Formats: sequence, C-alpha cells, structure tokens
Amino acid sequence: MVPRIDVKNSIARKSFTGTLEFSFRAEQGLLDIPYTELASPVTAVLYYEILADDKVEVTGTLTFSLKGLCSRCLEEAEEKIAYEAEGIFSLSPKDEEYGYCNGLIDLREFLRDSVLFALPSRLLCSSCAEESE
Repeated sequence: MVPRIDVKNSIARKSFTGTLEFSFRAEQGLLDIPYTELASPVTAVLYYEILADDKVEVTGTLTFSLKGLCSRCLEEAEEKIAYEAEGIFSLSPKDEEYGYCNGLIDLREFLRDSVLFALPSRLLCSSCAEESE
C-alpha cells in the first residue's frame, strides 16, 4: 500500500519534514522490454518538505530489479535499478508539478512516473553489457 502525505496534519503539528519508507508493486504494463518483468517490489525511501507556499517537495530513492532475457543474446539477465526521484506537489499545479487537494498528497502518480523514468530501454546480460561499453 502506498502511503499518503497528510500536509494539513503535518502543518498543525508544526512538522514540516518527514520520511516515508515502504514497498509497493509497480504495474507490469510499464515495461516495454520483451521477455522482462519486475522481479521485486519497488522499495521507496522518500523525504518530504512542506515549503512556505504550501508546495511540498518530495525526493528520494526507488530501488527494484528487472529479470528476464537479454535483449541482445536472449540469455538470462537481471539488473538492479536505483533511481533518484524528485517531484513538487502544489495546490495549483503548473507545468511539471503534481497536484494535491484537501491537504492530502496521493503519491501513486508520482511513483508510477518515477518507475517509468527509471526503466532502461533494454535489458542486457553481463556479457553483452561488457561488450557495449
């Protein structure tokens, strides 16, 4: 389950920063690499800060593994991925901001986008990865 950030409650407690640590299952449909799957749940370690203008900055690391067949030679392959995610949430979102309302931030869209940005264009086994360097 993906937690929410309760901005209203945090402001009332005068707690303007926080940490969230959790795991979740990402959608397999995000992958467009043939014969590949998300081999582990996504682990998220996120930090948030409530800014003076009621915007909330969220940063942190998402880690997960891909497993499947090498895109080049079709041998078994696995890749561990760590992605530095960052986003801004606003009551009136502009271009590259996420929105929130009623004092609650739902992180699902942010996490989905972050996993999508973290995915490589192909999965390579160790032999093929060495050759391509």
